[in-house]
Amino acid sequence: MTFLQFVEGPLFYVAAAIFVVGVVYRLIGILRLGGERDLARPNGSATGGAILTVLRHFVPRRTFWRGSSFHFVAGYAFHLGLFVLLLLAAPHVAFLQERVLGFGWPVLPHWAFILTAEVAFAGLIMLWVRRFVDPVQKLISTSGDYAATILTFLVMLTGCLALQESHVALRATHMVFVDIWLIYFPFSRLIHTFTFFFSRAQTGATYGRRGAKL
Repeated sequence: MTFLQFVEGPLFYVAAAIFVVGVVYRLIGILRLGGERDLARPNGSATGGAILTVLRHFVPRRTFWRGSSFHFVAGYAFHLGLFVLLLLAAPHVAFLQERVLGFGWPVLPHWAFILTAEVAFAGLIMLWVRRFVDPVQKLISTSGDYAATILTFLVMLTGCLALQESHVALRATHMVFVDIWLIYFPFSRLIHTFTFFFSRAQTGATYGRRGAKL
């Protein structure tokens, strides 16, 4: 077994298992926490408030646009770009088809991959730089934030370097960082990919039940 076969085979499956089990464990832990019982008379719908808050906060209110426009643009550039690359990049679809799912779907043309990667890189770098220059972001950022950003950047960078498959070592390096990223994900700030739905819904349910305007 070559090193590439190892990182794309046994190590990947172990990393993927840790990712799935870790994420499920964290989500179950959040759900088991529940919340304090509100004994006050409801003045609105908690369910409606939860749904509205989750959907409404995907776009900042006009009042806050000036202060949040940078984060909004950079955040969407990175997250949507990365999401598209993960699901529609030809190497990723081929890998999932061969080793995980057994079927594939249409992929991005090469030019679209390059464009999407540039947008995702630009968004990530903008968010990264903001942690250094914005006083508030700098104050609340932790080593975990920087570690997650650096690791994600390395996964993306090595993925682009391995795109042409000009050298086996480049593909193996990319897969090593992917495996590390999968293992690190459930125990890091990256878990917000899933947990932000719960936090937004909980906040919306609380204020929706109280009849607040969301």
